[in-house]
Amino acid sequence: MIPEDPEETQPLLEPPGGSAPRGRRVFLAAFAATLGPLSFGFALGYSSPAIPSLQRAAPPAPRLDDEAASWFGAIVTLGAAAGGVLGGWLVDRAGRKLSLLLCSVPFVTGFAVITAAQDVWMLLGGRLLTGLACGVASLVAPVYISEIAYPAVRGLLGSCVQLMVVIGILLAYLAGWVLEWRWLAVLGCVPPSLMLLLMCFMPETPRFLLTQHRHQEAMAALQFLWGSEQGWEEPPIGAEQGFHLALLWQPGIYKPFVIGVSLMAFQQLSGVNAIMFYAETIFEEAKFKDSSLASIIVGVIQVLFTAVAALIMDRAGRKLLLALSGVVLVFSMSAFGAYFKLTQGSPGNSSHVALSASVSTEPVAASVGLAWLAVGSMCLFVTGFAVGWGPIPWLLMSEIFPLHVKGVATGVCVLTNWLMAFLVTKEFSSLMEVLRPYGAFWLASVFCIFSVLFTLFCVPETKGKTLEQITAHFEGR
Repeated sequence: MIPEDPEETQPLLEPPGGSAPRGRRVFLAAFAATLGPLSFGFALGYSSPAIPSLQRAAPPAPRLDDEAASWFGAIVTLGAAAGGVLGGWLVDRAGRKLSLLLCSVPFVTGFAVITAAQDVWMLLGGRLLTGLACGVASLVAPVYISEIAYPAVRGLLGSCVQLMVVIGILLAYLAGWVLEWRWLAVLGCVPPSLMLLLMCFMPETPRFLLTQHRHQEAMAALQFLWGSEQGWEEPPIGAEQGFHLALLWQPGIYKPFVIGVSLMAFQQLSGVNAIMFYAETIFEEAKFKDSSLASIIVGVIQVLFTAVAALIMDRAGRKLLLALSGVVLVFSMSAFGAYFKLTQGSPGNSSHVALSASVSTEPVAASVGLAWLAVGSMCLFVTGFAVGWGPIPWLLMSEIFPLHVKGVATGVCVLTNWLMAFLVTKEFSSLMEVLRPYGAFWLASVFCIFSVLFTLFCVPETKGKTLEQITAHFEGR
């Protein structure tokens, strides 16, 4: 419910004469910022092709055993959780632009350490550094883009954050076909280096500059981004210029805070990591000639439908896409659970979490047919996730918080996301043993149902609204 009083809804950065801004350099600045999420996606995808290569490595190259390989894949999430906290501190003190510039350093350093690695500890150290950079980039890039974009394209540009993440993952998968792990790490240095170069020529966000009382720089940034030469007044930020616990009693703070944290938790509880974990095995059971194509196929689906979401975000709206996405996830996870239920053998065999064991007592033709049910469910899940629950929580996180608490609030959201990702990834196998595989996936479908209800009753629509109007909605003005 947007207030009617024009004085209260006066946006911080209104285009001259009320006309829609048409500056094209905002797209260039957004592209420069999304090279951070591209690097983030590449770092996530790097472990998939690198681990098999490192497990086959012969001395003097470092070699990963099963335990080290599991840490090589998982330690990124711990680094990213720390990066979320660091990014929340940096974004308010160093600014949005400088934070993006600084996060390129651990990206490049981490991949350089991996390239030069002589033992397992150097490999893990490099992965930890890239994870730290992932956490900072996943927070700062959405904030930067939301603050430079005008409402008509904020959904499009904000969704490009997740689009570049999945492109980065796909790039790592494709490059892993032709490059061994050292050269793949060298390639990982390219996107953050390009971001460092381009962001040097991009402005700080006008909103941040105005909160720092840097009027001339804010006006210059607006002219660069939107093509506007009109002067801008200092935003009515209020007395509080930082976060303290007493602010949590204010509706304008605790309402978006609950929404942001809940969206991040529901995103991970949807079961996306479980689907990604079993993708290649599912394709093996469907008798694909090259089961390694699984990750490529999943990556292509993610890229295509995340691009679709970006194109329709500012027309369909965040809330509608989020709700429809949640419904698709409910059906796909329920079908996944049905697949495991139908393919389990004897009661004693059903607690085994490996798909190959779950179909071992079935005739070959029946197993293949049911595996295609799993493939269809997986593709449906990836499609639904890419359209809504993949990009939208990150977009809404960057839109709903007031300026003076944005750093801390978004930091908590990012920390929640990465800690939930670590816990779900680490504990899902144990959950499958306790509930049996079909029970674990049906539990994920229940969480998806709750996510749909939460979206319908708690999440506001932000399409076409200025960031100030969104803030006023939560404050009840």
